Amino acid sequence: MGRDFQPEAAIEYSEKRRSPRYSFIASAELIEEKADVRIASRVSELSLHGCYLDMMNPFPTGTMVLVKIAAGDAFFEAKSKVVYSQPNMGAGVSFLQIAPGSQEVLERWLDGAEKEHQRQA
Repeated sequence: MGRDFQPEAAIEYSEKRRSPRYSFIASAELIEEKADVRIASRVSELSLHGCYLDMMNPFPTGTMVLVKIAAGDAFFEAKSKVVYSQPNMGAGVSFLQIAPGSQEVLERWLDGAEKEHQRQA
């Protein structure tokens, strides 16, 4: 078997997502700007294009939100869209417009998460 062999599960995973998703724990806040509704949350997974947020009462699928994530002394902010919502569990959001300076923070977090993932593998 060559280096390009992937188990079947990994192939399915890569087809569903545009970029790898890593375990990443951080505090987050979602703001639905039209109604100025704020929900405190926790990030459990992070990728270049979105994240999964743990919360009991997530916004419905399609809701436009401002996502703010804080980890350590770094801060990330992006206008986002709820792409799926799971009552009593959380929501997956897709980043649509990342705030200036936040892209660099996101890439730094993902680099660290990828290294941690490789260390555990």
